[in-house]
Amino acid sequence: MADSFYQKSRTDLISVLRKKGISDEQVLTAVSRVPRHEFIQSSLVHRAYEDVALPIGLGQTISQPYTVAIMTQSLRVSPGMKILEIGTGSGYQAAVLKAAGCQVFSIERHLELMTKARTTLERLGMDIACRCADGTLGWSQFAPFDGIIVTAGGPLIPDPLKKQLKTGARLVIPVGDDKVQNLHVITRLADDRFSTEVIEGFKFVPLIGKEGWSA
Repeated sequence: MADSFYQKSRTDLISVLRKKGISDEQVLTAVSRVPRHEFIQSSLVHRAYEDVALPIGLGQTISQPYTVAIMTQSLRVSPGMKILEIGTGSGYQAAVLKAAGCQVFSIERHLELMTKARTTLERLGMDIACRCADGTLGWSQFAPFDGIIVTAGGPLIPDPLKKQLKTGARLVIPVGDDKVQNLHVITRLADDRFSTEVIEGFKFVPLIGKEGWSA
């Protein structure tokens, strides 16, 4: 279907996000520019602009738009920032970061999902570096990053990710058990110190890897 078909649904979604407390206009604009229906399987495309997570296969989901928005807002993104995403999934979060003007590097542990996401992103004209690897180890080749976003919940904060932040940069990651996680917003300060803010009450797929949950 033509992108214009979904325009009212997308506008309605932005209204929902505003009511839920998303106030960063740059984030709202980025969400409004990304055709979420392009990242969803055809049988669920009619639900593309509902504020819900949806399955994408292999036990993974495309995140709820509010979750994508609050995580992006927590990163305090601005054009030109170099962002590492852990957990490409459908590619939707990466697309929102790209629409906000960021340079995006994304890691996915499932080759099938990574390949599909990269195909979708390329079709939409979004130049995003993707690789299949253990995201809990980060991507040292392109470090340090202006921000890191983790779209899966782990039992702790992977040390390699903290080390790949620039001073002043932020890491946004859900941490908790297998039932519920809290969003930790970690800022790297001078002298290798870190400050942490916590936003409670989220549910993510598990972060699998050497510095996360075991498969």
